[in-house]
Amino acid sequence: MSVSRRTVLAGAAAAPLAASSAAARGQSNAARFSLHFAPHEGSFASRGNRLEQIAFAADQGFTAWEDNEAAGRPVDEQVAMAKALSSRGMTMGVFVAAMPKWAQSRPILGANDGAEREAFLADIRASIDVAKRLNATRVTVVTGFLDPKVPLDIQTARVIDTMRRAGDIVASHGFALVMEPLNTRTNHPGVYMQSIAQGYAVARGANSPGIKVLADLYHEQIQSGNLIPTLDMCWDEIGYIQFGDNPGRNEPGTGEINYATIVRWLRARNYAGVIGMEHGNSIKGRAGEERLIAAYRAIDAG
Repeated sequence: MSVSRRTVLAGAAAAPLAASSAAARGQSNAARFSLHFAPHEGSFASRGNRLEQIAFAADQGFTAWEDNEAAGRPVDEQVAMAKALSSRGMTMGVFVAAMPKWAQSRPILGANDGAEREAFLADIRASIDVAKRLNATRVTVVTGFLDPKVPLDIQTARVIDTMRRAGDIVASHGFALVMEPLNTRTNHPGVYMQSIAQGYAVARGANSPGIKVLADLYHEQIQSGNLIPTLDMCWDEIGYIQFGDNPGRNEPGTGEINYATIVRWLRARNYAGVIGMEHGNSIKGRAGEERLIAAYRAIDAG
């Protein structure tokens, strides 16, 4: 934000000097949000490349960043992103450790054949260096798809065993895997994990500090609703939160979810983690980016 002109010449001269000094020190030019809302590449697409978008986000008061695709980026790009975040005092949110093959409905972690479980665990091992490079403390995993030929209880037992093994892999490395339940009604038919409550049960079964649940409230609203009571019941196993309104999966205020109330609830819970802005912009271009910022200012003010 620019500093308004004052009546005296000295004040007018001092304002740009102060702004330049703040930028040189890597400080924000706007009031910081009270919670760690995390935009992602594309949230501010008109502002330039990924690093320029990070700088712009910091200037608007955002204190975190997400990048689902980070594990697939070249190492030099990961390092550059980590440096950009560190220089602006921003926290790294999640990236995806084992990207599902969406078009093929794979992996199936509950299948009789254990090959896909082993491949999943290999991806978890490979994510360790990425997490360290990015200073990430939470890493997303998707628990795969259902096998119609295997009883659900058997699949659940196998998913729990797999996640316990995954938790053992990451437990000593300073980060946790967060399992993301996905909706089947709009976006992801056939996935295994479909609700926060189901994620809670798997996390309890895995019984590992390295395994938690990612509460994406867009998916949960579609699949189950009852958001705040669900968060309350499952809170001990929730390791990360994402926002997105429904319908449309855009910024708060464009759909049916009362995010101002959810923010107040999270603040009362003293939630200090990252909140991923896992959604698009309802309006294209710079006007949509300004609306995005205004939407988060509005729910943060509540």
